[in-house]
Amino acid sequence: MKAVLGDTVIAEAPKDQLISIEGNWYFPPSSVNSELLSDSATPYTCPWKGECQYFSVKDSSTDAGAPEQWLQDRAWSYPTPYPSGIEKVGKDFSNYVAFWKEVKVVD
Repeated sequence: MKAVLGDTVIAEAPKDQLISIEGNWYFPPSSVNSELLSDSATPYTCPWKGECQYFSVKDSSTDAGAPEQWLQDRAWSYPTPYPSGIEKVGKDFSNYVAFWKEVKVVD
């Protein structure tokens, strides 16, 4: 499966390596092109998953010579999920990355 923004692949991994949580696909950290992500300061703590790290995603579809554009908070992960969250999911999802809005997850 792939997480794509326009024609740019941000993450890619076999489906059996992804984790589905609440309708979102979480990609293993090693499958994500970290050069296309930038830490966001947006705070959020999920009551059952733990403290979230949001990321802005680089939009590589801008015209040559145009300034870089970053789409704020289009990806997130849980660096240190609560043990009860890991138990609920059935697998350790530490640092797995999920995407939303313009970033599409496709087969």
